[in-house]
Amino acid sequence: MKWPKPLQQGRLIKRYKRFLADIVTDDGRLLTLHCANTGSMRNCGEEGSKVWFWDSEDPRRKLPCTWELVETAPGEVACINTQRANRLVEEAVIAGDIPTLSGYRQVRREVKYGHENSRIDLLLQDGAQADCFIEVKSVTLKEGGLGYFPDAVSVRASKHLRELAAMVEEGKRAVIFFCVCHSGIDSVTPAWHIDPDYARLLLEVAEQGVEVLAWQVAFSEEGMQLHKELPVLLMAPISRPAR
Repeated sequence: MKWPKPLQQGRLIKRYKRFLADIVTDDGRLLTLHCANTGSMRNCGEEGSKVWFWDSEDPRRKLPCTWELVETAPGEVACINTQRANRLVEEAVIAGDIPTLSGYRQVRREVKYGHENSRIDLLLQDGAQADCFIEVKSVTLKEGGLGYFPDAVSVRASKHLRELAAMVEEGKRAVIFFCVCHSGIDSVTPAWHIDPDYARLLLEVAEQGVEVLAWQVAFSEEGMQLHKELPVLLMAPISRPAR
């Protein structure tokens, strides 16, 4: 996935009202960026952090600039734009870069399914094998060296797990795909300390046959791409993660 425009740099002043972020650019301009992230952005929105953004140069947009990346620690970068995860996974599937998801002829987006009025992020189809339902989740929360999902209590995320489990019961294939948009994460685990209901349900549906995958994103000046699979640790930790 390539950036729509060359990325520019600045420093974060504050993020507020979920979709807004004030920054000061490297050349001293004060800008308000669009923040495409509905989550808490825990550990990804510290005042003074280096940020990267692009300018659409579109006068019709109320906020022409979009926030993409943040430096969370020296040498570590996270993509806070959660809209990127679905596209990254879709591109990797189409390119055949994910061996366990290869061999399907058709990839469809945002298809209605299930019993709780849901839409699946990606539906892989091929007449020779069962349909594959993929729910993509962006992971950016790092604590104690691990990547955690979710970064806030999410009733919606739990609904998605129930829908995937129902697909398995119907003889379909179902996958929860953690797209790890953080360069410092080397394994992924459910956030038992943040949303224990989601964590317990993830463990339950995995035992029922829902596949759990995690792949890390590689960043460059040109864009992003999935580049390696990461281990997923489903069991509850003995102690809380170090921050």
